[in-house]
Amino acid sequence: MNMTACTVIGLGEAGATYAAALVAAGHRVTGFDPVAPTTPAGVTRAATAAEACKGADIVLVLTGAAAARSVARECLPVLAAGSCYADFTSSSPHVMQELGQLPAEALFADVAILGPVPTQGAKTPLMTSGPGAQAVAELLTPLGAAVEIADGEPGAAMAHKLLRSVLMKGLASVVVEAVNAGRAAGLEEWIREQIARQLAGDGQAVIDRFLTGTAKHAHRRSKEMQDTADYLSADLQVPAEMTFASATALARMAAEPALS
Repeated sequence: MNMTACTVIGLGEAGATYAAALVAAGHRVTGFDPVAPTTPAGVTRAATAAEACKGADIVLVLTGAAAARSVARECLPVLAAGSCYADFTSSSPHVMQELGQLPAEALFADVAILGPVPTQGAKTPLMTSGPGAQAVAELLTPLGAAVEIADGEPGAAMAHKLLRSVLMKGLASVVVEAVNAGRAAGLEEWIREQIARQLAGDGQAVIDRFLTGTAKHAHRRSKEMQDTADYLSADLQVPAEMTFASATALARMAAEPALS
């Protein structure tokens, strides 16, 4: 395996995980983070982001999304032709498109992390798009990550991730709300069994049932969910934001004209 000169910008939990894995794989790793108290073993820490990127074959940016623009503007000008700048931040597709259009010799890649890095480490599944996508896949696939290259320009990978978040973050919030309500009602084990039963089996059939039944029965279900929300908030005195939101969404669907 050829050694790659890698730079990791952002040495928080995720950045440190990738930096350590790259070192273990035999790559030369330089890092930069203005606040992280520790540096992973084997990583050379630079004084600035631009300094860290000099001579890099590939740069992995694992900062918060708020820093994406400033980091790109500092780092891209020092990268050589043929290198890769991979933005792992949770920036919007629009921001990824904007960064991908900045004047630069490096190939830009938009990278979406599709799982929890604290539990899956450098093997966390990824999706990437843009001119630098292939370089990202070649670097991180040997670490055990499943890297899917999405069609399209920078921003395509993040668009996929945000659509997935509608399900994953929304589902997680609903499950938390249901279990908390079950616990307050003394029925936690029963509601856990109900959730597990719904998550098992033929997923496509469940999706079709939701798509068909939700619109068809929206009027009745909106009233049921409003009653449910009132029960959670008034009787059980537990948070019910997701249940109230479901009641609102169902009421909207009930008011929409039926499709012919």
